[in-house]
Amino acid sequence: MTLHMIKLCVGAASVEDLLAWQRAHEAGGPWVMRTRQTPKRADELVAGGSLYRVFKGVILCRQAILAVDTVGAGPAARCEVTLDPTPVRVAPTPRRAFQGWRYLEPADAPEDLSAEGFGDMPQALARRLREAGAW
Repeated sequence: MTLHMIKLCVGAASVEDLLAWQRAHEAGGPWVMRTRQTPKRADELVAGGSLYRVFKGVILCRQAILAVDTVGAGPAARCEVTLDPTPVRVAPTPRRAFQGWRYLEPADAPEDLSAEGFGDMPQALARRLREAGAW
């Protein structure tokens, strides 16, 4: 069974900001998201799951999860989630703030934006259309 993960993207206002940060910090290497706790349902995340990112209260993109690994041992143990380097834009979906990460069931995940759809729409306009129920 597939399961997704959702996490706030702190310090980035848009997908472009996230990509710029990645180029500056992990250029050429794998895209790794680090967290304290290793998910107990890691097998379900790796079986086709994605990390959905929340920017300023709105889910804007996802990245496929390639691996979930625990690094270190004891109190120093951490989790590294290896991600596909290419973000996929999704239909902007409001999401309240939370700490850490959460599981996201496939039925609750936003749909991918099609290439010919609204992929280049400004983020502010997409948010207003979504809030008005027009999109």
